[in-house]
Amino acid sequence: MTIADFQNMSDQVKQPLFFAGSARRLILAAVLAGFGTAACEEVVDVRGNMPHPAVVSQIKPGFHKKSDVENMLGTPSAVATFKKETWYYIGGRVKTVAFFKPEVLDRKVVIVRFDKKGIVSKINARNVAKDKKIHLVERETPTKGKDLTIIQQLIGNLGRFGNPGQEDASNQ
Repeated sequence: MTIADFQNMSDQVKQPLFFAGSARRLILAAVLAGFGTAACEEVVDVRGNMPHPAVVSQIKPGFHKKSDVENMLGTPSAVATFKKETWYYIGGRVKTVAFFKPEVLDRKVVIVRFDKKGIVSKINARNVAKDKKIHLVERETPTKGKDLTIIQQLIGNLGRFGNPGQEDASNQ
C-alpha cells in the first residue's frame, strides 16, 4: 500500500463523519426552530377574580349577607376605601404573544353594595375593557428651590460632616 491509498482510505472514513455532523446540525437547527416558534405562541391568562355570571345572578339584593356573597364569589379583589360597604370583584383575560405588549381581551368588574346591616343592596356588573382610556398628562410640575450644578452640590457639602465619634454641635 502506498501513501496515496492511505489518503484515499482516510477520505472515505471522513465522509460518513461529515454527513453525521451535518445531520446533527440539521437536527439542532430543527429543534431550535421548534423552540423559536413555541416561544411565539400566544398565551391567554385569566387574571384576578372573574366570577361566573350564573353565580352572580344567584345573589339576591335584600336577601344575601356579606358572608353569603363571600362564600359564593370568594374574597373580593378590593373593598372601597371610604365606603366599606362596597366590594369589587375584578378579573380579566389578557393575551400575550412573545415579547409584545399584552392585549386585554376582556375585563369585567362586579360591584356588590351592602347596606348598613351587611345585606346586599345592589349588584352591578360592568365590562370595562370597552371603557374610555385615560391618557396621562406628561407635563411636570415645577418645584421651588435652588438649581445647583453638581460642582455646587459637592462643594456645598464640604464641612457639613463632623468627625466620627464627635457629636454634632447643631443637635445640642
